[in-house]
Amino acid sequence: MNAMGCRDAPVLRERGQREVFCGLTSIIWLHRKMQDAFFLVVGSRTCAHLLQSAAGVMIFAEPRFGTLILEETDLAGLADAQQELDREVAKLRARRTDIRRLFLVGSCPSEVIKLDLGKAAERLTRQYAPHFQVINFSGSGIETTFTQGEDSCLAAMAEELPETDSRQLLLAGALPDVAQHQALDLLQQMGVSPVTVLPSLSAADAPSIGKNTVFALTQPFLAETHDALRRRGAHHIAAPFPFGEEGTTAWLRAIAQAFSVDPDLFDRVTEAPRRRARRAVAKAHEILHGQSVFFFPDSQLEIPLARFLTRECGMRAIEIGTPYLHREIAAPDLELIEAGPVISEGQDVDRQLDRVRAARPDLTVCGLGLANPLEAEGLTTKWAIELVFTPVHFYEQAGDLAGLFSRPVRRRTALQQMRAA
Repeated sequence: MNAMGCRDAPVLRERGQREVFCGLTSIIWLHRKMQDAFFLVVGSRTCAHLLQSAAGVMIFAEPRFGTLILEETDLAGLADAQQELDREVAKLRARRTDIRRLFLVGSCPSEVIKLDLGKAAERLTRQYAPHFQVINFSGSGIETTFTQGEDSCLAAMAEELPETDSRQLLLAGALPDVAQHQALDLLQQMGVSPVTVLPSLSAADAPSIGKNTVFALTQPFLAETHDALRRRGAHHIAAPFPFGEEGTTAWLRAIAQAFSVDPDLFDRVTEAPRRRARRAVAKAHEILHGQSVFFFPDSQLEIPLARFLTRECGMRAIEIGTPYLHREIAAPDLELIEAGPVISEGQDVDRQLDRVRAARPDLTVCGLGLANPLEAEGLTTKWAIELVFTPVHFYEQAGDLAGLFSRPVRRRTALQQMRAA
């Protein structure tokens, strides 16, 4: 194996037609993590339909997100959109007194007409402070992919965090509760303290930040957040991402070393969960070993997932496509991937379809829009978006993560056996 793996491998950069969801999709998991927040999308009816479809909200539910629909008069400049925005925010504030954070979320339509939501957020924050904070970020689908909505949101929040000189660890990235609790429990057992998280459950629990803050990313798509935290003086702990036993151990070890945790204590805390994770992944390894995998760019999880599948599940990567490649963030995982697969950034979907048809991989990881057509052509696929909505981080989810990839392969084998019979 190349000592540097794929870290310095050439990157195939493509700038053509893309097949991805937009950043508004991230609101679906973000609004569950921040229980005193409301996400107000300034957009079109298409934006509203996307959110309702993605969330599956029942008709009698009152979610903490909504769409302020731009009408023809707004788009034509015949109405003062800022005045209308102020009026609707006042109505929302009067009706939802439990809300402490309001996110004004830009969309393709609001950005096309150059509606300044940043200035609106500043004005509304002054008006409603200190009990009501207004933050702007973009969920537009123009030149972005759907996980960048979270990145834009957390980066905007990072700019507003209060200052502190205290030595602390900040975990950045929205995780399912079960995964976040496991991470915090493991760090507590090691004596790493204090630990704060971004995003926080409530505005009152928002972390502080300063030159003595060190942060670890839990998601590989947080490039803007990484840069925003660095601008605030925080220091990044570079590590592979916590997918599978190997990635989780490396991620935890990097934090432990930064906080001078005794190596024997680290081994005692991680020994049992590491053993459980290896045992759980071994079941999928029997199915996936020797199988080839091809990643279309979708969620930006592709590089750490490829590292997990090749090193812990015995798969062979043909191409690892990712929408955007942040070299510093991706480097620890790229170093662990054996040289050989094509590393591609961006997408020209027609050209990539030609490559996947020529390669005929055993498993293709792609978006929903490509999965059914490829299945019709005889390729076995895995929906990439499921990897974002399912708990897959840390030791206890390692078996579940491997199972997400082994099930399509197992299903294909069963169907082949049925046809043969």
